[in-house]
Amino acid sequence: SSCQRSSLRAPPSSSSPYAARPKAGSVSTMRIEEDMKLDFKDVLIRPKRSTLKSRSEVSVERTFKFKHSGRTLTAVPLLAANMDTVGTFEMAAAFAPHKCIVCIHKHYTLEEWVNFKTSSPEALPYVACSTGSSASDMDKTAAILGACPEVTMICLDVANGYSEFFVEAVANMRAAFPTHTIMAGNVVTHEMTEQLILNGADIVKVGIGPGSVCTTRKQTGVGYPQLSAVIECADAAHGLGGHVISDGGCTCPGDFSKAFGGGADFIMAGGMFAGHDESGGDLVERNGKWYKNFYGMSSATAMKKHSGGVANYRSSEGKTITVNYRGPVSATILDILGGVRSSCTYVGASCISHLPARTTFIRVTQQINNVFGTTDEGKGGHVPTDAQQATAKANGNTDAAAAEEPAAKKARTN
Repeated sequence: SSCQRSSLRAPPSSSSPYAARPKAGSVSTMRIEEDMKLDFKDVLIRPKRSTLKSRSEVSVERTFKFKHSGRTLTAVPLLAANMDTVGTFEMAAAFAPHKCIVCIHKHYTLEEWVNFKTSSPEALPYVACSTGSSASDMDKTAAILGACPEVTMICLDVANGYSEFFVEAVANMRAAFPTHTIMAGNVVTHEMTEQLILNGADIVKVGIGPGSVCTTRKQTGVGYPQLSAVIECADAAHGLGGHVISDGGCTCPGDFSKAFGGGADFIMAGGMFAGHDESGGDLVERNGKWYKNFYGMSSATAMKKHSGGVANYRSSEGKTITVNYRGPVSATILDILGGVRSSCTYVGASCISHLPARTTFIRVTQQINNVFGTTDEGKGGHVPTDAQQATAKANGNTDAAAAEEPAAKKARTN
C-alpha cells in the first residue's frame, strides 16, 4: 500500500557522505531506492547509422589530461588489475606494446622494481605503482617512485573507499606526490566519487563486488550493479574534470564496450587477463588439461600468502579457482580491442571517446544464444611449453606427478 511504501522512506539525507548519525534513542528509518539499477547483462547497445567502412578506421587510443597531476597520457585505456595473479611485471612487458596499462600489485619488493626498470624501461610509462593506505604503504611507495621516476601513476587501492580515513589517505598521497596521476577507489556512488576527486584523485575506481573472484556481495550484502555505478560515477567525475575506471564485471569484449558507452574512461579487468603465460598463479594439469590458479586479493589464499592468514575479526571476501590455461595475453588484448572496434562501427563512433555520445542502451531479458553452451573451442586448446610443463611437474602440479606420489609414498614407507 501507499502507506507501507511511505513508511520505508527516510527524510532527505545530508549531501555529505559523512552525515551525522542519529542521536542515541532516536529512530533511524531504512530507505529503499526503487529505481532499477543495471548490470552489463541487462542491456544491449542499439545499432545506429554509421559512415565507417571498416573496423580499422576506429582508434582505440585516447589522450587524457589529468585534473591534479596536470599530466597528459596517450594510451589504450585497458588496465590489468593490481592482483598478484594479474598485475605482474611480465604482464606489463606484454601490455606495453599495445599501449595498455598494468597496475602492478603491491607485493613486489623495491629490488624487484629496480630490476624491472632495468629490463623493461619501455613499459614504465604504462604502469601504475599500487599501494594501500597505511603509513608503511606510503613509505614503500615513496621508495619505489624515488628509484623509478619514470613511473608517474599511483593506484591507491582499498576494498572500501567510503571511510573517512581513506579520503584522508588520498589527500596525503596528493600532498606527497603532487605531479603523479593518482587512481583511487573503490566506490560506486556519485557523492564519494566527487569526494575523492576533490581530495586529490585524478581517476576514481568504480566497482564493489562485480569481480569474478570477489565475494563481497555474498559475504556482506553490499554492492551496486556495475553499469549503473559507472554511469552515475562517470557523470559526477566528468563534471569536476576527473575520470573513472570501471573496475570488474566484464566477462566478454561486449561488456567493455558497454562500460565505455556508459561513460568509463578506463576499464580494469582481472579474470579476463588471468590464466595467461604472463599471469601469476601456478600452472596445473588435471586429466590432461592445463589450468592456472587465480584468486581474489581478499581471499583466504591471498591473505595466507601475504598476511599469514585470515584475521579472526574478518572473513574472506574472495575465492580461489582454476582457469583454463590461455597462452600469451596478447591474443586476449587483441580480441577485446577487436570487439570494441566493432561496437564503434555499429554505432558510428570513430574512436572510443565518442562511444558515450553514440550509445543508446536497450533493456533486454536475454542477450546471448547459448544453445551450444558458452565455450568457444576455437579459442582454447593452448598447451604449455616443455619448460613450463617441467616446472609444473617439479611443483607436483601435473597428472604424472600426482600418479607418482602414491608410489613414492609407498616406497618411503617400505
